[in-house]
Amino acid sequence: MDVNKMMKGYLPMTETAYYILLSLNKPRHGYGIVKHVEEITHQRLRLGSGTVYGTLMKMQRDGVITVYADEQRKTTYEITPAGKKLIRAEIGRLQELYENGASIKGEFDG
Repeated sequence: MDVNKMMKGYLPMTETAYYILLSLNKPRHGYGIVKHVEEITHQRLRLGSGTVYGTLMKMQRDGVITVYADEQRKTTYEITPAGKKLIRAEIGRLQELYENGASIKGEFDG
């Protein structure tokens, strides 16, 4: 899939897709992704295995991640260069949202 088409298909990201990609700052197994998301969201977001594996399959099909078996023959997921470009774009989009909200939020007090 070409990167521009990928961007249009994924941005803005669902919270699930965002946290899955954020968890792939290093290669992880599916269970490791689930646990990492729980940890960084302080248990607020608990991803079900069906949701995670469905999203991972779509991401693999679209070239956002690659999949391989590690030494223990466990399935391991790793972000591709195109996936890194995608997560950087989403982080930038979210940062803009945050900065715009932070600059105006005082006007809603009271």
